[in-house]
Amino acid sequence: MTNAKSGKSESGVWNIVAYEAFHDLRLRPALDLLARVSSLPPGDVIDLGCGSGAAGPALRARFSERRLVGVDASGEMLTKATDRRVFDALDQADIANWTPSAPPALIFSNAALHWLADHETLIPQLFASLSPGGVLAIQMPAQLTRPSHQSMINAAISVRPDLFSGWTPFPGPLEPGVYASLIPEAEVDLWTTEYHQRLPASPEGAHPVRSFSSATAGLPVLSRLNETEEEAFNAAWDVGLDLAYPRLPDGGVWFPFRRLFIVARKAACA
Repeated sequence: MTNAKSGKSESGVWNIVAYEAFHDLRLRPALDLLARVSSLPPGDVIDLGCGSGAAGPALRARFSERRLVGVDASGEMLTKATDRRVFDALDQADIANWTPSAPPALIFSNAALHWLADHETLIPQLFASLSPGGVLAIQMPAQLTRPSHQSMINAAISVRPDLFSGWTPFPGPLEPGVYASLIPEAEVDLWTTEYHQRLPASPEGAHPVRSFSSATAGLPVLSRLNETEEEAFNAAWDVGLDLAYPRLPDGGVWFPFRRLFIVARKAACA
């Protein structure tokens, strides 16, 4: 069950309906990442942090003869991923501590690893787990310093000044160049893209960027607010978003959204 007003799931984790409302916008970076993955050695394809399996059909189409495994911590999301009928296996696991049972050919992670801290350890571990010639392909939002997220943080502080005391809900990615230094033995393709997304007006009157972000970046904040705090937070966030992203005559907005891409290939055996 979900709270229709907040977009929160009953467990305070994921609202699949709200998340998939912008399916095409969220899938496009995954397809752009996949386009930069070339030939692979033998081995499984892992969709790490697969969520509801949105990238699964594209991975299956591209690697039709390989075993495709989805990994995610959310049982709700994996249930939806099962419905897509493209995965050979689905593993419910904390992706921060996940290790493959055998070296995979590809670890593909679309908009998942930015939720995790300690990339200095995580990225080398994932890369080391690949088979020789294998590929680590990662896409992460890089929006934390942008008005969409800063206005959210400011709105949360205005409602609950102590909310972020001892808690960091937005680890975010490191600076792009740092990733190459973490795996110096890799052949690395590294880039950023800023997508100018046209978001439609929200039927509920929310700012369109809040509608887009509440099911992702806003979720950790929303999960910690009571109903009164949530109402004040949403109102304050909308004020900040209206200043940063003025609504168009039809109520929609153009929303610049930056994403970081990493494709790192392991050396093949001599």
